[in-house]
This record gives sequence, structure tokens and C-alpha cells, in this order.
Amino acid sequence: MSEETGASSAARGAAYLARLLEIALGDVGLSLPQYRLLGYLSRGSSAASPAARELSTSRPSVTALVDGVVAKGLVERLPHPGDRRKITLAMTAPGFDALSQADAAITARLQTVASYLPADEAEQALDGLGLWSRALRAEADRTKAALAEGVRP
Repeated sequence: MSEETGASSAARGAAYLARLLEIALGDVGLSLPQYRLLGYLSRGSSAASPAARELSTSRPSVTALVDGVVAKGLVERLPHPGDRRKITLAMTAPGFDALSQADAAITARLQTVASYLPADEAEQALDGLGLWSRALRAEADRTKAALAEGVRP
């Protein structure tokens, strides 16, 4: 059996981490895609197409995802003020509460798992996730800017 390299270890760790987060989110009644949508909408309301781009999914997938969070009362569909054919997605107060509960559940689970490492490594592991978040946000911003300029990223 071969030894995991740094890259394969990180890839496998990311896959296991995704499952760990799915379980933690299930405890608060959210799926991982719903959590990602709420995280996106927590920064401000949006139409479905930009949400689909941000979440790297299709418009029909976002519509199905939105149907679920609307049914839970976490997001509402509002008519666009300038165009009655357009709909804006906005989080509700219960949506913000659900996102806060999900953040707390994920944080607690990550801290529990990290506690199996020496303290300095546990801190590095948690800080590393913050760096990944920054890198992913920077990539999304670059992609959004390229699309606005009509350039395919």
C-alpha cells in the first residue's frame, strides 16, 4: 500500500471534511448546498442567476435549492423593484438564525476534530481553513470581474 503524498492527503482530507460538515449541518436541519446558499445570501440579496454562478451550479439547480429554503422560511422571493418579471432572493430573520446555528455547529465539530492534534497544529489546521476561504473568495471575485468584462475565466 502506498504512502499518501501531501497533495493526495489534502485531497482526501477535504473529501472527509466535506462529509463531516454534511453531518454537522444535518444536525441543524440544513444540507451543505443550503448552507452555501445562505452564506452567499447573508452578504446581500441576489437574483438566482448570480447565485448560481457564485455557487458553481446551474440555474435550475439553484431554483430547486431555493424552493427548499423558501419552504423552510429561511429565504423569501421578492419582486424586483424595476422589473416585475425578475425575482430577488433575500434571507429572512429565521434564515440568519439558521446560518448562525449552522456556523456554530460546524465550528464546534471542527474544534472537536482539531483537538486530536497538538495545540499548535490544531490552530494551524483551523487557520488553514480560513486561508482556503480567502482563496476561494478571491477566485470568485476574479471570475465575477472577468464575466463582467465579457471574458471567459
